[in-house]
Amino acid sequence: MSLLKPLAVASLLVLAAFPATSAEDPPMGFFVTSVGPGNGGDLGGLEGADAWCTKLAMDAGAPARTWRAYLSTQEEGKRGISARERIGTGPWYNALGELIASDLDELHLNPNIIARTALDENGNRIKGRGDSPNEHDILTGTMADGTAYFPSVTEDKTCRNWTSSTEGSATVGHHDRHGGGNTSWNAAHDSRGGCSPDALKSTGGNGYFYCFAAD
Repeated sequence: MSLLKPLAVASLLVLAAFPATSAEDPPMGFFVTSVGPGNGGDLGGLEGADAWCTKLAMDAGAPARTWRAYLSTQEEGKRGISARERIGTGPWYNALGELIASDLDELHLNPNIIARTALDENGNRIKGRGDSPNEHDILTGTMADGTAYFPSVTEDKTCRNWTSSTEGSATVGHHDRHGGGNTSWNAAHDSRGGCSPDALKSTGGNGYFYCFAAD
């Protein structure tokens, strides 16, 4: 008796037990900038920060997407633009195809953002606690829920809406979720001593920020 028919049947049974999957990872939709524009807290405003996200993603060979910097702003007498309203609805994956968050609620309540997953656009790890230098302060200018500060908060939390490389301050998060008794990825503390590159470095940062695909 020929063995071809039994072998064919066995092969079909194996294929049925293991559904076909695509070898292609989901497109990158989240990264920490590997480098800042070089002017400390002056990112060229939101427009300049978005353009920087786009440039880094393109240089890394990522598919064309609509990139937005995770940054909030402040306005006198009213709330500014909220970071969470700029970045779409998810899901977002890092450069290695790992899920960061499926939607805005998961992103702000239980995101998969730790030192291992909060990678730059090339899939490289960002220096954090235990590294020299520690660069885990990520610029956000936002409250923990991703919204802009209320107008009653008159202190600068956004390096003058991301246009100052001298005076001011900015709320930062910790991409490695460590340090200072606060594990927030987006609202750990405020920078101290100004918005210059040296000032940001002195408190554990290097002018990095988060980028999300909004499409």
